[in-house]
Amino acid sequence: MTKPDTAIIILNWNGERLLNEFLPKVIENTDRARADIIVADNGSTDRSVEIIRQFEPDIKLLILDRNYGFAGGYNRAIERTRYKYTILLNSDVAPARGWNSALQDFMDANPDVGACQPKILSYTALPERVFEYAGACGGFLDKNGYPYCRGRIFATTEPDKGQYDTPMPIFWASGAALMIRTDLYLSVGGLDEDFFAHMEEIDLCWRVLLSGSKVMAVPAAEVYHLGGGSLPASNPRKTYLNFRNNLLLLHKNLPDSVRGRKLLVRRLLDTLAWARFVAAFDFANAKAVFKAHRDFARMRRAYSDHPAVSLLGSYPGTERNILTDYYLRGRRTF
Repeated sequence: MTKPDTAIIILNWNGERLLNEFLPKVIENTDRARADIIVADNGSTDRSVEIIRQFEPDIKLLILDRNYGFAGGYNRAIERTRYKYTILLNSDVAPARGWNSALQDFMDANPDVGACQPKILSYTALPERVFEYAGACGGFLDKNGYPYCRGRIFATTEPDKGQYDTPMPIFWASGAALMIRTDLYLSVGGLDEDFFAHMEEIDLCWRVLLSGSKVMAVPAAEVYHLGGGSLPASNPRKTYLNFRNNLLLLHKNLPDSVRGRKLLVRRLLDTLAWARFVAAFDFANAKAVFKAHRDFARMRRAYSDHPAVSLLGSYPGTERNILTDYYLRGRRTF
């Protein structure tokens, strides 16, 4: 049997409940003549492997010896599979029928596109059609490095009324459902394992853009994302990773000419965020912000190879300041 062009890789860690709920939906709604479904187990200690095996031969099982995090787990799985295209799919995603064919058709027709994502809607809001926080209809960074999306700015998500149904160049594709050319993934270094989890897909897509390839949103493909499958938004561990990794993202991908100034502004803004946590007596998250900055100061020494050009301010969408748009101007939509 001819190997298809696409591997859909679902990275699992202690996710037996999610596997039981979502894996049958992935199997049912995927065109499996064009894609193999591979579940890479990231060193689970629950019944995950036993549950995954119940779905064979509809899926393939790849067992990793321990939990390497989101970034490390995917790097090892992709290195061992090596299809033309790879789709990174979260274990809490239910795709709509034909989703993978729509993505692959777009990639086949546009060789200048290195990565793309589908329209991502909220699973918990069904039957209402509301964009999901982690990616919506394509991601961007503002001038200060804050992520936002077509369909989501900060915590405000829009209803899907077809307003973003055209394909569009974006800055980053969501790791909840990200399709990428495997050779390109490997050539730009894959996901940065120092990030462990959170914003590692933004860093990857930034390197894809610097390589000269495009990143696109493909709304003809749809998936429904539960969200919060690993850590809830209020968890201090999530706060820590988001603040630390956002600083690493900027330090790593900005040139010498602007990096110091951008990081100074961002660290001042993070100090305001820390003060808000303190004022709310949320000392666990305040401590997480402090620890994120402390660890960033140590970890940044590992990054000495910086690009020559800055995409912030020159790439579409990066000229915006979503802090002032959102809080001062009341602009809640893309």
